[in-house]
Amino acid sequence: MAGAAIGVSHLVQSTRAGADYGFSLWWVLVLACATKYPFLEFGSRYAAASGENLLDGYKKLGKGAFPVYASITILTMFIILASLTLVTAGMAENLFDLNLSLLNWSVIILTSCILLVIFGKFSGIDKAMKIIMTVLLLLTVLAVAMVFRTNLPSQALALSPPSYITTAGIAFIIAFMGWMPIPIDASVWQSIWARERFKETGYQPTVKQALADFKIGFYGSALIGAFFFLLGYFVMFGKGSSFPSGSVAFSASLIEMYGQALGNWSRPFIALAAFVAMYSTTLAVVDIYPRVMMELANSHTRFKHKTELVPQKAKMIYWVFLFTVPVLAMVILYFFNGGFTRLIDFAVALSFLSSPVIAYYNIRLLTSKYTPKNAQPRKWYLVISWSFLIFLILFSLLYIYWTFMR
Repeated sequence: MAGAAIGVSHLVQSTRAGADYGFSLWWVLVLACATKYPFLEFGSRYAAASGENLLDGYKKLGKGAFPVYASITILTMFIILASLTLVTAGMAENLFDLNLSLLNWSVIILTSCILLVIFGKFSGIDKAMKIIMTVLLLLTVLAVAMVFRTNLPSQALALSPPSYITTAGIAFIIAFMGWMPIPIDASVWQSIWARERFKETGYQPTVKQALADFKIGFYGSALIGAFFFLLGYFVMFGKGSSFPSGSVAFSASLIEMYGQALGNWSRPFIALAAFVAMYSTTLAVVDIYPRVMMELANSHTRFKHKTELVPQKAKMIYWVFLFTVPVLAMVILYFFNGGFTRLIDFAVALSFLSSPVIAYYNIRLLTSKYTPKNAQPRKWYLVISWSFLIFLILFSLLYIYWTFMR
């Protein structure tokens, strides 16, 4: 989950928030993480308690949850993968400087991800993610520590932040919240990955153990998001320039920011870490969408026929979408002519507007008869969860009003 989370939301959105708006949007970062926590946690909780993924639970809830989630996934997965690949391509060109177009880099990146998924399998990807995230965390902590040894923080604190009560500001806040630290539909991803890990290891963890594993990934990704926010604020805010809209130029600015904080020696290491972080996100998403489509079919079969899909048929669904989703993402990139930040903002807004729907179904499932009583959230936790759901609904309505009705 951390591998999927630490990418666009951190390297792009968190850094832009600090660089463009100073410290004034710190509350958005905190609120985004806090309001999503219960609904993301429910994925691990349900998988450990029931041995199923959330899609199985959605199917049991009735006719609404399952098709709604399937529709949200189908409508968003191509553009989400396209936006991730575009950022990764910019990082790759900045790192390797081969003078390739973003489209060529995107083909290389997606092809390599498909090959890794085919030959690396789940256990290899799982181990690689842990190493990647640990290295990125250490480098980011080092960068923040080095910044505090300069006079950059005092210079940034002396400046007044601009107003974010504008059309562009509200749109950015929605985009910032949309993927920070990860979309709520990742609760389903987490439950699928957890179930896959159960099958790989042959060990079914307790709810307590599963939640401990979830918290490491969640708090780690939230912490790195805060560090990127601080770096954008201290290093770039008030310097008379903002991040450019082009993917390669944005990547160069990001590496420059780290270079100012740590020194020129750090640039190649940071460029590599940033690329690997984005590549890991793209790899995780290339893997998860075929799994989601396969599990959608599998859950339907289990519910209707009380049996699993024939293994060959399940694998066929996985293989078809393993190639189809990247190909259609490439089609989007081929015809997309705008700045990459606009594509990202659009993809993130789609995720945010779908969040209340998925959050509602997660609460319903975790309080239903399909979740063992000893694994259901306590009353105080449910009160907090319902409060956060109301906030997500109200904020989504505000976005719709601000964007389309003013």
